Amino acid sequence: MKKLLVTGSSGLIGSEVCLYFANSGWQIHGIDNNQRATFFGPKGDTRWNQHRLAGKIKDFHHHELDIRDRQGILDVLKEVKPDAIVHAAAQPSHDLAASIPFADFDTNAVGTLNLLEAARQAVPESPFASLSTNKVYGDAPNELPLVELDTRWDYADPADYTGIRETFRIDQSKHSIFGASKVAADVMVQEYGRYFGLPTCALRGGCLTGPSHSGVELHGFLSYLIKCNLTETKYNVFGYKGKQVRDNIHSYDVARFIAAFIESPRAGEVYNIGGGRNNSCSIIEAFSRIEALSSKKMIYEYVDQNRSGDHICYISDLSKMKTHYPLWDITKSLDDIFQEIYASWEDRVAVAN
Repeated sequence: MKKLLVTGSSGLIGSEVCLYFANSGWQIHGIDNNQRATFFGPKGDTRWNQHRLAGKIKDFHHHELDIRDRQGILDVLKEVKPDAIVHAAAQPSHDLAASIPFADFDTNAVGTLNLLEAARQAVPESPFASLSTNKVYGDAPNELPLVELDTRWDYADPADYTGIRETFRIDQSKHSIFGASKVAADVMVQEYGRYFGLPTCALRGGCLTGPSHSGVELHGFLSYLIKCNLTETKYNVFGYKGKQVRDNIHSYDVARFIAAFIESPRAGEVYNIGGGRNNSCSIIEAFSRIEALSSKKMIYEYVDQNRSGDHICYISDLSKMKTHYPLWDITKSLDDIFQEIYASWEDRVAVAN
């Protein structure tokens, strides 16, 4: 039986990957220490997801371990000797990073290096897929010509219609501290592929989302927005008239792409992984969608100050992914995503009450 090691196994992508590969007959080893509860407080707690995995996956192996623990990571990799590694653990907040720069860099950059080197020593032939972020591009995408429409910003040049490609520059822009630490991790993932020949890829996520997200204000755009609507909690809109655009990809489609990469790996690759234009929406468009679904008006406050380094319009160009892996495509529409997240929050709120 093949063995998969997943870091951040209790998080959105990590848990989806665990379930996807378990259903394909893999033995699952998850590394997680619920660090989200430390970063975001009780609302960010992911123990519920860890317990869900233990209940759904036969013989699920949970390793209570911080990826900053270098010796611990080395020991686990040598003991488990996984046939593939999915690195989804991170400090994920653009905003929070500025107040915890050491914890952010040690988790995102050094933690990734710990895993890469442990993989090189223990299982250099095993595919290594790492979750990066579109924040590696910093705010450079804002330099593209934009046009303001009724409900969103969009690209003014038809050449940019399909979105941001992997050739877009990642330096000489404002990234946020989080974005900078993820650049370091992203480049290191590439380097272990290019320099050492390891089968690695960095997946530069757009808005990764789904029903297993513990969305909070500082991380988890759609999950948190839908939760606010359901619980009638005020949502803060930061700048750009609420017309800033994100492309949303369901965690299931992320897991499917990771499976395709593991089946046919490449060395030192990068991919922009998002929902593409068809799954894109602005904040005010998202308000309309969830209001139609829940029949509840969105309670929000507009703050006329955008988040530093934030993207005005970001859509992932998926052409490279589809060229390298032509059997992969988006299967979960934006309607599917909204419906699933809403149903998940209804269940969680009902249990809490």
